[in-house]
Amino acid sequence: MTGAGGRAPRIVAIADTDSYVKWAAALLGAEGAGVDAALLVLDTPVVVSDTQLEAALAGSGLPHARVERISYAALTARVRQLRPDAVLLGARGPLVRVLAREIARLDPRPVLVTGLPGISIPATRKAVLYRLQCDLFVVHSRRELREFGALSARTGYAHRYALATLPFARGASAAPGVTAPRGSDLVFATQAKVPAAREDRLRVARMLVAAAEADPARRVVVKLRAAAGEHQTHVEQDGYPELLASLGPLPVNLVTSTEPMGRALESAEGLVTVSSTAAIEAIARGIPVIALDMFGVSARLINETLADADLLAGEADVIARRFRHPDPEWLDENYFHPPADDDWTDAVARLVARRAAGTLPPRAPLARRGGALRDAWERRVALGRSDTSAAGAVAWAVGVPARAAVRFTTRARRTLSRAAGAGTGAAVSTTAEQGEEAGDLVRGDADRRLRAGR
Repeated sequence: MTGAGGRAPRIVAIADTDSYVKWAAALLGAEGAGVDAALLVLDTPVVVSDTQLEAALAGSGLPHARVERISYAALTARVRQLRPDAVLLGARGPLVRVLAREIARLDPRPVLVTGLPGISIPATRKAVLYRLQCDLFVVHSRRELREFGALSARTGYAHRYALATLPFARGASAAPGVTAPRGSDLVFATQAKVPAAREDRLRVARMLVAAAEADPARRVVVKLRAAAGEHQTHVEQDGYPELLASLGPLPVNLVTSTEPMGRALESAEGLVTVSSTAAIEAIARGIPVIALDMFGVSARLINETLADADLLAGEADVIARRFRHPDPEWLDENYFHPPADDDWTDAVARLVARRAAGTLPPRAPLARRGGALRDAWERRVALGRSDTSAAGAVAWAVGVPARAAVRFTTRARRTLSRAAGAGTGAAVSTTAEQGEEAGDLVRGDADRRLRAGR
């Protein structure tokens, strides 16, 4: 891949939360001297702490000297100063929409690249809509490429998609799934939103206690995404430290850890999760996995692809440590395709060449009503208290009452639809879908909404 004048292309990544910072750093760091890479860690209410940043950079290949923290107010000027050929937007959907709009105003406009930091099946319309202004959408498996392409064809929201090996699956053994030398820890990869209900999370906590009690000579490690006071990409209710503490005295071999996942896996006998991307990281190292089947299989649980890998098992299997390797036929379609099939850098190179030739067309964002006020509202929602602009304050003052009014109207329509009897299901579904597609104008407070969605 080459930039202007035959040099390595300059790609600047912008990210804020733990999972996106880890993904962006690893995606660019793996390219080594093939790209002139830098990472701007954007200050938002959910930005990584110094400890989380250190963990995200561990093993990424991106030098610390190429990473800097930055405020939103200083972001555009800094990107202009860096003169990138391309900008990688690694953030939740609402923030990508705001950043793409801002970066697209630069002259010359850099190529805009985006993507998702882990297992992205099922492909969702929301993920596509938020990223419409980007030139390239990076996915990580043949299945994702196929399903996102089908979604775009079905909805008309066209994207260019390209394939990149999931950074955390790089370095996989020649035959992932073959038993590799390993340690003795049972590592449980926590997730903020899966499962969601407190009673379900308590059930998992009790299972982990039972697993520790079943074999006091071996550790059960609850791998946390954040320490107390730190933020995650998604807000977590009912964290496991609190749930475990509620169960009374715990076995001494049941421990919690906030070390990098790669380090935790170094001493793992097997990994347990519902649907964390850590499962892919474990498979890449030849470490067997259990994807919990306690709550079923659904898009909401993000575990359909792990079910297809024949990794599902229950509480008794966890306690007995009957871990599983994936079905070999699953690998090629799901995150373990040959690295030679990756084409994201080639796709970026073609777009950079078109930019240099002046033939890279702009991509319009999703058309919405509201103009500049709507833009200011979306910026305030995406950035929360990090948006200190006067326009954001005005938009917030106007938008909060509008949100209340739309919520009232939506509830009234649902009530009328239910009362109508026949056709109720279709009417309620249509109302809910329209509310979601309308976007963020009428939902949540800023610091809560910015954590939502992909």
